[in-house]
Amino acid sequence: MQASQKPLINSEAPLQLLLFVDERPKSRQQVQQISSYLKQLQLECDLSLQVIDVGKQPHLAEHFKLVATPALVKIHPEPRQVLAGSNIVEQLKTWWSRWQNSIESYLQLQHELLEIPKNDPNDECINTQIPTDSLAISSEIIQLTDEVFRLKQEKQQLQEQLFFKDRAIAMLAHDLRNPLTAAIIAIDTLKSNFDSETGEFRRIKPPLAAHVLNHARTQTKVIEKMITDLLQVGRGKDTKITISPTKISIGDLCLEVLEELSESCKAKFLTIEKDIPQDLPYVYADPERIHQVLINLLDNAIKYTPLNGTLIIAGLHRTSQKVQFSIGDSGPGIPEENRDRIFENHYRLERDQAKDGYGIGLNLCQKIVLAHYGQIWVDTAPTGGAWFHFLLPVYPS
Repeated sequence: MQASQKPLINSEAPLQLLLFVDERPKSRQQVQQISSYLKQLQLECDLSLQVIDVGKQPHLAEHFKLVATPALVKIHPEPRQVLAGSNIVEQLKTWWSRWQNSIESYLQLQHELLEIPKNDPNDECINTQIPTDSLAISSEIIQLTDEVFRLKQEKQQLQEQLFFKDRAIAMLAHDLRNPLTAAIIAIDTLKSNFDSETGEFRRIKPPLAAHVLNHARTQTKVIEKMITDLLQVGRGKDTKITISPTKISIGDLCLEVLEELSESCKAKFLTIEKDIPQDLPYVYADPERIHQVLINLLDNAIKYTPLNGTLIIAGLHRTSQKVQFSIGDSGPGIPEENRDRIFENHYRLERDQAKDGYGIGLNLCQKIVLAHYGQIWVDTAPTGGAWFHFLLPVYPS
């Protein structure tokens, strides 16, 4: 009797068995019992035993549709039969006589075929051997099938990436036009009213000039956000976010971002409710990366909040080690069944397909927060809209 970890190749033995095992100690004891019993049976019949570790060759267990180990599979002669469970030896005792009968039938048939004369040299239809179930061939077919499936998945992913890039380029050309035009108009307005000799504006007062300048800066920040997001996602989904953490005030940083987006808030007449405690501790985070998170979350909140709606910004010293920051809106909210998927790359709710965006902002937020060993999630805001929360580590005092 032969037992090895290599796939079985067609054996000369009339009875061919496969014994599937795992690494559990109990399984090893059962394997010893089964092997000892088969050694006794080998005196009655020539057999070949192949021991297969399902951990190393899981595709074979899948091929034979096994749900438990150890399992003894008779692959030849046909029909195939599986014995599984804790009492394989007892099952062998029950089935052994039937297996012997099938072996005798197989050997008799093979003997009869060998005795058939081949009078016609062109008669190739007579096969002098009974084909056996070759596990090596089956295994190779399964592996090739798995490889074809993997290649199809890769092809689909590449097609999706190409489609996204084509769509992103078209959207970028469209989306950049509005903020770029607004920034150009603001800059041209300042330039045309600026007197280079006196260093003063001619027809506009300083407060209006400051407002126009701030508007131009806000629009360039919008452009910068679009380009940053696209460059980030273009590096591939498996790219790790690098961070340079330092001591920052998350509340102050959020107020800075709000100021950058103030024109968008004013355009929709939004009410902003702030609940940022004065004693909220500093966080240990990368200011530029967290700035990206806040820009994405606040920009989304503004985009989905209707006219005269409400934004909520809140900070919470959740534990001694974590600070929670939350941004909510009074928009349509996120359906509960989609609250995990919205953080996937390129994923967008069906209702949002017509809105501007690339489906990458929330995925980028998640990557940045995870790089800080934090968490990000969404639920329902007190105002009925989306309520995004993320955790950041407290700066050690």
